[in-house]
Amino acid sequence: MEPDARAFWLRCPGEGEIRPVALPFPGSDEVLVRTLCSGVSRGTEALVFRGEVPVSQYAAMRAPFQDGEFPGPVKYGYLNVGVVAQGPANLLGRTVFCLYPHQTHYVVPSTAVTPVPDSVPPARAVLAGTVETALNAVWDAAPLFGDRIAVVGAGMVGCCVAALLAELPGARVQLIDVDPRRAGTAEALGVEFATPDTAVGDCDLVVHASATEEGLARSLELLVPEGEVIELSWYGDRRVSVPLGEAFHSRRLAVRGSQVGTVSPARRGRRTFADRMALALELLADPRFDALLTGESEFEDLPEVLPRLASGALPALCHRIVYPD
Repeated sequence: MEPDARAFWLRCPGEGEIRPVALPFPGSDEVLVRTLCSGVSRGTEALVFRGEVPVSQYAAMRAPFQDGEFPGPVKYGYLNVGVVAQGPANLLGRTVFCLYPHQTHYVVPSTAVTPVPDSVPPARAVLAGTVETALNAVWDAAPLFGDRIAVVGAGMVGCCVAALLAELPGARVQLIDVDPRRAGTAEALGVEFATPDTAVGDCDLVVHASATEEGLARSLELLVPEGEVIELSWYGDRRVSVPLGEAFHSRRLAVRGSQVGTVSPARRGRRTFADRMALALELLADPRFDALLTGESEFEDLPEVLPRLASGALPALCHRIVYPD
């Protein structure tokens, strides 16, 4: 039996700590996982850290293995890669991904972990949950060969969407962000980069992931008549204004939401959650995704690191947390 675990908890908005966790003995249909690394999903986890989850969305925002309740104390996170220390023979010793918070060891049902392919380094596999979100969005968007596409917002999700769309034959894909430093990321992903002012319009499809009112407005401006915005942003408790006047009706534009909590209707009858996650991990064999791994810290430093990530003092896309042996 492995030693009891330690986990990162948000004690209250803006204050985190490492706490001991008593582990149950794994049952016959469970696995004990020793964490190798986890990823901080900066956008969502910053909202949680600042206490900005709306009361109306407490249930919808729950992570699969969350402990505690919003706004705190709460144990939150969902990008975890580890090694199975105890469990069924087919999983024992395997590197696996799980939608689990930042914790040194944990026990979950064996069906809750997905084996990481040998072609995917564990350090890159922490992106699986974000690539899964991007994959679902691409299924929702249903782009066509040769489409002119913009992705507005070069955060983790936007970058993953752009990386997937870059493989679409004949497509023109722009990654748009207010931060010109994201140009290097766009180049690494194989797509064009533009600022909101230099972006090229006449887009058949725009995926919006900037979580800003200005980004959504610009997304609508970039569309061709009868074009569509796929809205991936999570705004927390903020209200946003959408410019539904001007040319919105005359150009017959559309805004449609996408969310990873359900499998896209375009694939729901043929793909399960497990299928989608397994595919996301297969896609991470592509080394282009390393461009999204922009920093690394020790697990014990997480109470000091997360406030800096949440405030923007430590700029990052995906910040990786590494664990002791």
